This record gives sequence, C-alpha cells and structure tokens, in this order.
Amino acid sequence: MDIDRSEVITDVGSSEPCYVISVAARMVGVQVHTLRYYEKIGIIEPSRSQGNIRLYSERDIALLRRMKTLMGDLGVNLAGVEVVLRMSQRMLELQNQVEELGAELRRVKGAGDL
Repeated sequence: MDIDRSEVITDVGSSEPCYVISVAARMVGVQVHTLRYYEKIGIIEPSRSQGNIRLYSERDIALLRRMKTLMGDLGVNLAGVEVVLRMSQRMLELQNQVEELGAELRRVKGAGDL
C-alpha cells in the first residue's frame, strides 16, 4: 500500500524518527510483532538507524493510533483501514488542490482589477 505518511496525518508532531520499536509499541498499545507485521505488509515504514534499528516518528505514532482506533473502537478490519487511509490521503490532496485553485483564482481576479 502506497500511503504517504506525511500527508495522512497533518499537524501532528514531527516526522523526526526518535522512538525504537518497543517504545512505539508501548505508546500505541500494541505488540512489537504487530508493528513488524504492519511494516511487512506496507502500512507503515519506519525509518532505520545506521545500525538498521527501526525508528518511529510522532507522525508514525499518530498514524498507528488512528489505525488502532479504527480497528479496535470502530471494528474496521485491516483492509478497511488501508482503504480509509488511502481515502484520507486523497482527500488531503484534493483539499490542497482546491486551496491552490482558490489562490490562483484570487490572483487572477486581483490582476483583472488593475
């Protein structure tokens, strides 16, 4: 699954990798092997240190918490979570596009007033 993690969760902390897998798992409330599985199937892609240690950022943690909420509280299965995340990413892309077009329209209208 090709989800741009920086686009899915906006305004949530840093994208700087800083948490090792055991700390990330504890923060999210899942097992370490669950995070490894999510990485294996492509839902999350933690950064790697020079020693090849997985490092998770605040954005990664926010994404994982959102996934856990979707699955645990709302009963969405893993395939559904992937769909929701993809749709969220697409919505953000479209929102950005609308904002850009609005700014361009204001520029054009402003230039026409001169």
